Amino acid sequence: MRTEQDGSRTPGRQPSRVRFERAEAVVAMTRLAAGPDPVRAILDTLARRSTAAAMIGVDGTLLTVHPGPDPLDRTVLGAAARAVPELHRRGTPAAVRGGAGAPTVHLVSLGAGEPDDGAGCDPDRGTEPAPWLAVVDPLPGDLLADAARVLGLCWRLERSEQARRRVAAGDVRSREAVLHLLMVGDVAPARRIAAALRPHLPDLVRVCVVECAPRRRGEAAGQVTRALGGRAWVVPCPVRSRHLIALVPAPDRAGPREAGDADALGRLVTGRVPGTRIGVSEPVPLRRTAAGYEQAFHALAVARNGPDGHCRFDRATELRALLGAAGQDWARTLLAPCLSYRPARRIDPDGQELLATLNSWLAFDGAAHRHLRIHRNTLAARLALLRDRLGLDLSRISDQSVAWLALHLLGSAATPEGVPEAPPVVGGGADDAFGQGAAAGSRWVGLDRLLTTPALRLWARGQLAPLEAGGTPVALITVRAWLRAEARLPDTATALGVSVSAVRKRLGRAEQALGRSLLRGPSARHELWLALRALDATAGAGLVDDPAGPPPA
Repeated sequence: MRTEQDGSRTPGRQPSRVRFERAEAVVAMTRLAAGPDPVRAILDTLARRSTAAAMIGVDGTLLTVHPGPDPLDRTVLGAAARAVPELHRRGTPAAVRGGAGAPTVHLVSLGAGEPDDGAGCDPDRGTEPAPWLAVVDPLPGDLLADAARVLGLCWRLERSEQARRRVAAGDVRSREAVLHLLMVGDVAPARRIAAALRPHLPDLVRVCVVECAPRRRGEAAGQVTRALGGRAWVVPCPVRSRHLIALVPAPDRAGPREAGDADALGRLVTGRVPGTRIGVSEPVPLRRTAAGYEQAFHALAVARNGPDGHCRFDRATELRALLGAAGQDWARTLLAPCLSYRPARRIDPDGQELLATLNSWLAFDGAAHRHLRIHRNTLAARLALLRDRLGLDLSRISDQSVAWLALHLLGSAATPEGVPEAPPVVGGGADDAFGQGAAAGSRWVGLDRLLTTPALRLWARGQLAPLEAGGTPVALITVRAWLRAEARLPDTATALGVSVSAVRKRLGRAEQALGRSLLRGPSARHELWLALRALDATAGAGLVDDPAGPPPA
């Protein structure tokens, strides 16, 4: 290897001055190493002090070239690059090419001195060996050696950071997969995946939805994890960029401290992560994670405008408990065409996957494709198949509410315990105890027979009572008009003779009164539609122009 003589031996220069200049150059490169994009910054510095600086892969590829102030003949670097594979094969740490009137190119391996122990276990080192630094004269030899050491460390640090980001991205994707499985009620595979990621999934959880600025979501996730002592399963929401979803272990038994514990959880998170809002669900089993998420989302709608920044879901009487076996029979019959569906091709979605799609559509509307990780066209095709199988127009709130009630009564769209297997429905004459059949009219008759029971009338009045508080029915009138207009704000404003912003403000006040989300999904609009339908069916007047017409007398 040919190198220039050390500057300390150059006549006319004091050794102390040379050492000072070298130390100054090392300090400057160290500062660059601590800044943004240190590899590029150091290469630019070397290029300014020489003719050019470049990085060459061990296969002879010019990875990056940084020209200096003087013109550069790129064939010089091309010749040096062709020599690198042989130098790397022989294990030569450094070499010089050129001379005899041609520009001199100094070549130094950035991987020189690396230990070989465990190299085969490191995927980065196994697939991408350290490149070579090439510098075209003039450049002092001591500065080249110092620069190679610092640059090698920066390159390895950069590759380590890239590997860390890949691992972090893989962890997030895996956690999203676990959350998706839980949201569709597939608990067993979710537990198997979660066992390798930690923490373990508990049997009973509280679902928390944390809202923060998108750019602070990663910071908030770390703070929430630390605030809860690493016990929470924290996942960035795949649908909404401002939300985090946390599954927090809940006590096995409900006691008098349950509500206080939930409020303390909200205070803990908002105290550790300033500027956040959090909604907390009631304790739910893992297979009902989707229901817990819906509860937490409704609680967040209240917390968003509340003084404390956190809110606990206020449990109301469950429709499942009120309707009991009769409701499950009705739901099973309504969903039978999907439960018994067998696709012609194995790659097509089966009945359980269709119902999971339906559940996601009812919760997230047009954003369901992000939740399901499918293309928009795939979502549209599945909704068309659901429409054909169920006979429901899923673009209308009335039919959405019917589908929501059926899924709610059977638990989860894909849980074997919640959705029993149904025999295939032949033709359209599968009638149940309510006279329920596949025809649209029979469907509404069966629904109205469910909703007109005394218990359901009490439930409906309880749902709508907050909208009538204070003796002014403005909120109830607005909600009714909004549902009749298919939740479209401009049509609602036209029907009421007010502005769109006035409708939005009225619905915002209705959210606070109800303690439920209306304008953002998961929305309570399906429950409100059913409550109004129950009262209107009792009174013999239709809520909206349903496909089957007004309920029969």
